[in-house]
Amino acid sequence: MTGPNPVVLVLDDDVGVREALQGLLKSVGLQVIAFASVEDFLAVERPAGPACLVLDVRMPGKNGLDLLDELNRRDIGLPTIFITGHGDIPMSVRAMKAGAVEFLSKPFRDQDLLDAIQTAVERDSIRRPLEIAEEALRRRFNGLTARERQVLVLVAQGLLNKQIAADLDLSEITVKVHRGQAMRKMNARSLADLVLMADRLGLLMAPGARAKEALAQGAGGLGRART
Repeated sequence: MTGPNPVVLVLDDDVGVREALQGLLKSVGLQVIAFASVEDFLAVERPAGPACLVLDVRMPGKNGLDLLDELNRRDIGLPTIFITGHGDIPMSVRAMKAGAVEFLSKPFRDQDLLDAIQTAVERDSIRRPLEIAEEALRRRFNGLTARERQVLVLVAQGLLNKQIAADLDLSEITVKVHRGQAMRKMNARSLADLVLMADRLGLLMAPGARAKEALAQGAGGLGRART
């Protein structure tokens, strides 16, 4: 695997469990960062390279399932493996529906955990480049002027220059200028490229409402681009 070494984040309030997991993971050459509380975990930036989270379900205050829900709300895609000594079927179902890679009940075999970690890291290794590309796409979109965003959305919706000019009360030449600027700034080589970018940004899901959001907020207000 090229690039940064994978990092396994371990979150468990039991110091004995943390130390045991750190020892196991380091023994197979994995880099480990351990946390005793959700607050400690949320205070640290996510690793730049591939990573996964080994998470205890039951902890004081916010539990592991609540944390995963919060990560999903924040659009933080971190493959998660749950471990618990008090699991039940509804809990495991909720975890898997929230996107957990695995749900392991203690005591579990070391190899089961290592296999789950390998799966999680591989998943993150695939997803990370896509996420970086999406972030770059949103930055380019946010670098457009409000008028360029507006024209981009209408072009992506299939309107002709003369139709856009009529809708925005502009000259057709002005529309062409804004369209050209938008395509240049977005690094779009063709109209098809531009439409694909707009779709990835979610601008084609609900054209009218999305166009207004694009003007007011930029891509940051539209949530994560779709892959």
